[in-house]
Amino acid sequence: MLRLRTAVLCAFSFLTLTVGADVKTQNCSQVRDAYTAKGFSFTNVPYQEISGEHLRVCSQEKTCCSSEMEDGFSQQSKIDFENVLDGISEDLRATFVSRHKMFDEFFLELLDNTERSLNEMFVRTYGKPYMQNAEVFQTLFAELKRYYKGGNVNLEEMLNDFWTRLLERMFKLLNSQYVITEDYLECINKYTDQLKPFGDVPKKLKSQVTRAFIAARTFVQGLTVGREVANRVSKVSMSPACLRALTKIFYCPYCQGVPSAKPCKNYCLNVMKGCLANQADLDPEWNQYIDAMLLVTERLEGPFNIESVMEPIDVKISEAIMNMQDNSVEITHRVFQGCGQPKPSGMSRSARGISDVFTARFKPYSPEEHPTTAAGTSLDRLRIVWRTMQQSVVDVKERLRNSKKFWSSLPDGLCQEDNVTVSESDSEDCWNGHSMGRYFPEVLKDGLTNQANNPEVGVDITRPDTFIRQHIMTLRMMTNKLKNAFNGNDIYFQDSSDEGSGSGSGSGCLEPCVTEKEPVQTEGPVVEADRGEDHSSSSSAHTHSSLTLLLLLLSLSALALHSHWR
Repeated sequence: MLRLRTAVLCAFSFLTLTVGADVKTQNCSQVRDAYTAKGFSFTNVPYQEISGEHLRVCSQEKTCCSSEMEDGFSQQSKIDFENVLDGISEDLRATFVSRHKMFDEFFLELLDNTERSLNEMFVRTYGKPYMQNAEVFQTLFAELKRYYKGGNVNLEEMLNDFWTRLLERMFKLLNSQYVITEDYLECINKYTDQLKPFGDVPKKLKSQVTRAFIAARTFVQGLTVGREVANRVSKVSMSPACLRALTKIFYCPYCQGVPSAKPCKNYCLNVMKGCLANQADLDPEWNQYIDAMLLVTERLEGPFNIESVMEPIDVKISEAIMNMQDNSVEITHRVFQGCGQPKPSGMSRSARGISDVFTARFKPYSPEEHPTTAAGTSLDRLRIVWRTMQQSVVDVKERLRNSKKFWSSLPDGLCQEDNVTVSESDSEDCWNGHSMGRYFPEVLKDGLTNQANNPEVGVDITRPDTFIRQHIMTLRMMTNKLKNAFNGNDIYFQDSSDEGSGSGSGSGCLEPCVTEKEPVQTEGPVVEADRGEDHSSSSSAHTHSSLTLLLLLLSLSALALHSHWR
């Protein structure tokens, strides 16, 4: 009974100076048993304590450890720490991976089904004229997909180009009795702002599509950045000082004959704060990034979310087409005034057949009336998916909020009471790095600059981790892009569609590549400026005379130089 009591005392209290040699033999036996349970394969565990002068990390007093054991402990400390850190960050990484996949797949499927629905409805409604000009609409969706996938596409310019091409095709169809040349079409395009052939649809659709796509793409890119940061920063590069401290806190108790001893919580916190000092510095930028992500989720729930914009886009485009049909006589008259009347084609409009023009009427959009085509079935399924997606937005918002202060909270997560450390109430019976007893140093604050006097880990506060600093900059740039997206502004990512280096849709660069927008002219040209051929001929004559004068001046300069050097 006395022997058992002594063994228990030796397991939880380091009293090496008051116990006999038999107890020491028992302590080293416990170490051998702990070795076996831990999975070590060392066979040279001392049966009783030996001199510790050969040890480099643990106490050099009497010990149950050989040099080989201490080296093994050091290697195992690294593995254990990496595994524990990997486990504690697994939920965070899984959140970004799964939510990126979910939102990305939905957005792409939404685009595919919307294009399919438009195509089937327009074939049924407009028939041959649409099929002959379908590439205009195919290009629209191709560019929308390229933008979403990270392509350097200016949405406003792309949408303007779509309406320009649609105007050209429709003007030709509505005026098939005339020869409409490329020069004539270029003249027409100069008066688009004045004519407004499609009414207010282009302006409204531009605003809605731009805001919806900027929010969708930026949100998915934000999830990509969060995923990459979480994956990379959770893989810690340990300094020699950190590795020594980890070995000391978790395995030096083996050498002192108390393998089941748990470290004091404050001792554990100081070790972890020293080892994870650079990760803690990521926290301020990480928190701002999370706040910016939460802002953009509001755009996914608001009235201009991508689903509510894209689902009726076929109806909106058809409304624009009908507007031009209804006003075709007036539009043609004003174009003829500004650009002159084109030459007759020799074939009357009636001779081309009624099916060659956009004459069909498209019924007004009603959300309650769902199409019965295959595309309609797909859209019905997407509505169900979107309801699930809306629930996922609520879920991802909660998960994002919970991830705030993740990096600065790692030491607390790694030093949980009972699981890893001894609770405060049992602070006398914990491993303090030297023996079983109270740990007296104060717990330091988080971050690199607060580790100058860390009693457990030597930290050079003058040398920040460049790897962490790169990711701080990545988060800072992504945060800026997210805030711009919330306000409807875009900071373009470098086009990675042809490089094959992206990590999924919407990836672009890991770090946003800022590109300036080209200024867009909004003033309408004067109608009379381009009438007839006199203007072009006078311009040509002016250009010819300017070239003649320039050549004459160059010749005189060459003669002067030749004379000078002679």
